[in-house]
Formats: sequence, structure tokens, C-alpha cells
Amino acid sequence: MDVRMPGMDGLTALKELRRATNPPRVIMLTTFDLDDYVHTALRGGSAGFLLKDTSPRDLAAAVRTVAEGSAMLTPRITKRLIDTFVGLESADAAGARERLSVLTEREGDVVRAVARGLSNAEIGRELAMSEGTVKAHVSRALAKLGLSNRVQVALLVRDAGLS
Repeated sequence: MDVRMPGMDGLTALKELRRATNPPRVIMLTTFDLDDYVHTALRGGSAGFLLKDTSPRDLAAAVRTVAEGSAMLTPRITKRLIDTFVGLESADAAGARERLSVLTEREGDVVRAVARGLSNAEIGRELAMSEGTVKAHVSRALAKLGLSNRVQVALLVRDAGLS
């Protein structure tokens, strides 16, 4: 289906088709290499997105691939989607590291140990501090990070790529 069609654009038509009881698999085809079209089409249920400069042989292969239940994207769109995904992952990790930057070095040591699933007693033995001191560091870290439990700390440390 073409993204731009007279009467109803392909992205709107895709939404209508997806409401059917047994909707057909759709490949969007366009001359417009715009991320907004790609994202909207894929979120809308398109099984493929190709540009009109796709060779007839590759177009036929894409139709077969989609008919068999897989998906097909123009290679340069695939690369952009991967680059975007990697960039989002990096932004998420950077945001998590920024949140953790409010901690002192010792609090950072403690939250990394928490993320590894260690108990307060185990952390105390590993970091040569009393269990009470570990509890105090955990409490301060939770408060500084605006978190309420150790699982949230572990997830944040994981998101930051520090576990």
C-alpha cells in the first residue's frame, strides 16, 4: 500500500484494515523516506516498509517474505531504526547514570552491591563496614534517588550499565 494515495492516505487505510477480523498483511511502499511515516506504519501494524526504488526482484521477495509471516524493511530504514534504538538505549543509560551521580562514592559502592542482590550483612563484609552503616547508606541512597525499595535501586543500576 502506498503511503500517499488519493482520498485516504495509506497510513489511515492501514488502521482501517487492521480493524478487520482477519486483516491482511501490509507492506507500505513510498517514495518518502521519512522516519515519521516508518514509525507510524510499523506502530499501525505494517509488516514491511519499502521505498519505490526497490528493485522488482526485491519487491517480489519482500511480498513472499511478508506472506510467510515475517517482516521486511528497506535496508537503509533498518539501519536508521537500529541507530535510533541504540541511541535510545544510550540515552536511557546516560539518564540512569545521571540519576546515580547524586550519590557519594561510598553510596555508589553500596547500591552496586544491592544491585548484585547482596544482603546488608554481605555488603558490610565486602565493603568493611557495619551492617548499621550499610543500612544508613541504603536509606540515604533511596531518599536521594526518590526510590522506595532495593529492587528499584537494582533496576536503576542495571539501566545505567553498572551491574
